[in-house]
Amino acid sequence: MGGNVPIIVEELMQTQNEMMHVFMQHLQQQPPPPPPPPVHVRDKRGEFMKGRPPVFTHSADPMEADDWLRAVERQLNIAQCNDLEKVLYASRQLQGAAQTWWESYQAARPNNASPVTWLEFCRDFRARHINEGMIELKQEEFRSLRMGSMTVAEYHDTFEQLARYAPNEVREDADKQCLFMKGLYYELKLQLAGNTYPTFQALVNRAIVLDNMRKGQDKKRRMLAQGSGSNNRQRFSSPQGYQQRFQGPVSQWNRNQQPQRFQNQAQGGNQRPPFQQRNPIQQQNSQQTHRSGNSNATP
Repeated sequence: MGGNVPIIVEELMQTQNEMMHVFMQHLQQQPPPPPPPPVHVRDKRGEFMKGRPPVFTHSADPMEADDWLRAVERQLNIAQCNDLEKVLYASRQLQGAAQTWWESYQAARPNNASPVTWLEFCRDFRARHINEGMIELKQEEFRSLRMGSMTVAEYHDTFEQLARYAPNEVREDADKQCLFMKGLYYELKLQLAGNTYPTFQALVNRAIVLDNMRKGQDKKRRMLAQGSGSNNRQRFSSPQGYQQRFQGPVSQWNRNQQPQRFQNQAQGGNQRPPFQQRNPIQQQNSQQTHRSGNSNATP
């Protein structure tokens, strides 16, 4: 029995080899695996420029510099740029005086200095292009803003634009409503003061409605006043209409004749109209009285 053991081991080894051979043939018959997909390199610069970021040169209005920085940062975030890419792409949007400032800024840094971070770029850009003195002037302009001859919509746009210079003064909605009401004209302010509004925009909407209603009423009053004035002028300023009113329609007979008193004046005499002329007896008595008066006056 012991002599059969080597035979069994040899058979097992042979069977194992056959299985390996079959397995290798099966592997060789399988198609090779596909190659790994290529690594996609994003064109962040192209994605950034696709958003058409603005160019900045120079502006006397400090808010325009801040607007540029915000717009560029928004496009950089959309393109998912890292910190160094933000500085690189944003600085390429500087031209003119702003580009000159950036070149001088880089030249003044030590050679072994670390790359400029985005926070450093924003901080130093604001320090150079957003003047604190100009911001204070804009804050005073905001505090003294009045509606004047503007519409409510125009006043609201100006209010929002100047409010950016004083963010701490309009941080709360109630404070913003109070400052907006302060600049309205008295009649509109009086109409709005009796109500409360849940939001600043609700106050603005109501002010626009009331202002339009008031202007419509004023326009109607002016039209009525103009209409009554033209009627009065037509009634009293036309002599021909006045004559026709009391003399009746103009006929072919009286069209060629003037009124009696105008005929007397045209003849150059102080002749009296027919209804004022004396009869012959009255005229004779008057002449006799006149002669007797003269004879009595003679010494």
